[in-house]
Amino acid sequence: MAQHNALGELGERLAEELLLKKGYEILARNYVYDKAEIDILARKDEVLVVVEVKTRSTPDFGDPQSFVKPKQIRQLVKAADFFLNDHQLELDTRFDIIAIIKNKAGIKVEHLEDAFLHFG
Repeated sequence: MAQHNALGELGERLAEELLLKKGYEILARNYVYDKAEIDILARKDEVLVVVEVKTRSTPDFGDPQSFVKPKQIRQLVKAADFFLNDHQLELDTRFDIIAIIKNKAGIKVEHLEDAFLHFG
């Protein structure tokens, strides 16, 4: 397995553990619709939380969350909408990013709630 794939999988496991500790229910991991993949779909209270996990080994090229681009946001919104309809759920939806940096200095995990808003 490529090192970046292992790092990404570690990041998703750490993100899932964090969400579970915070009382979220995990509904799906690596949910794919059309060209979009949602890393984690979780539920807390009456909110569907779409979680994009960004894991990096260094912050030198920018914070992990800065790598979520407008096209990806549109794809995530479309996939989340399909998930809600497919599972007949009527929940408010929130988009979060869990940014993880793992390197020799240790592991830093940051949960950014309502990380981006999509209009239109």
